Amino acid sequence: MNVLAVTVESSGGGRVEEIARTFGVDWPHLAAQVVSFSIVCALLYWFAYKPVLRMLEERRRQIAQGLANTEKINAALAAIETQRREIMTAARTEAARLIEEARGVARRVKEQETQRAVAAAEQLVLKAREAAAREHTRMLTELRGEVGRLVVTTAAAVTGKILTADDQRRLAEEAARQLT
Repeated sequence: MNVLAVTVESSGGGRVEEIARTFGVDWPHLAAQVVSFSIVCALLYWFAYKPVLRMLEERRRQIAQGLANTEKINAALAAIETQRREIMTAARTEAARLIEEARGVARRVKEQETQRAVAAAEQLVLKAREAAAREHTRMLTELRGEVGRLVVTTAAAVTGKILTADDQRRLAEEAARQLT
């Protein structure tokens, strides 16, 4: 305290002393208030300001981490979108390939079924021809028998005599030979 008074007096201290008295400055009380204020400031610094600074730093760090995470998420989304496009392109290509393959299979099946239908139709025509030939042969056989019978009947009527079984057979065979 004396140091302050000595400093004030040496630098034209009368004037400072006069101003201090005019405003009612009491040096001991002023020094006590400065010390009290310093203590309160130190306590506030340690117990209020530092925690607030730590909280603000933590918030900055969380915001920076959030921004970094957002960038990572955006990069991951872009990669996923690129991958989705690639998969969609591959799926379209695969679908086109499968459709073309299905069309080829359908063509082959159609050709096979057409060949089967033609073969079945040919078989039916062949069977119909065979049946017609058998029927024709059967009808010719019946016709020969009928013609032979008619010849025998006609010959019997014309000659007026009864033919023996050998005569009837011989006439029927001759009529059949002449028909063929």
